[in-house]
Amino acid sequence: MKTKRSTAASVEAVEKKTSVSGLGVRLRHTRLVAGLTLIQLAKKAECSESLISKIERGSATPSLAMLHRLAVALDSNISSLMSEEMPVVGPVLRVGERPVIKTGGISLERLVLPTRGGLLQANIHIVEPGAESDGQIEHIGEEVGYVLEGTLELRLGDERYEITVGDVFTFASNVPHGYSNIGKTVAKVLWVNSPATF
Repeated sequence: MKTKRSTAASVEAVEKKTSVSGLGVRLRHTRLVAGLTLIQLAKKAECSESLISKIERGSATPSLAMLHRLAVALDSNISSLMSEEMPVVGPVLRVGERPVIKTGGISLERLVLPTRGGLLQANIHIVEPGAESDGQIEHIGEEVGYVLEGTLELRLGDERYEITVGDVFTFASNVPHGYSNIGKTVAKVLWVNSPATF
């Protein structure tokens, strides 16, 4: 049986395209294409003009919730802001070769590479102890998650659920949702969205 592995060059290209350093350039480009000033985008995303300016200059890293608000304000999604469309490197993404998006104490390890028009999104959310999503977000779609390691508090509207290894959750994405790592170790959750949001 023939085994295919991605070349180091293609993996390096994928990692380069998913770096947070390119976020500022893509955010500014998307804002300008949308015909928005810093002030207009700040108003739509409910944040300060200063924060957007810092993100565009690469001197600030937004939380996942802030990225989501910016993406919604720009009629886009986090995948588009965080990375360009990625080259197809084959149907298999091996351990250590998957791109990772890091914001604060939360990292998203990509299991499905973003593609234009893609409907499926799957990540492993890696959440440091004490880290949490910045408030609750809501959008269209459905979500399902499976806890691989650690313990999280999942917040769905006013409801709170403690979830741990082996637990599964599912909900409509229009329910305001967020989470925090309430344990003492890193938590990892296989998280699948449809349509792609992040």
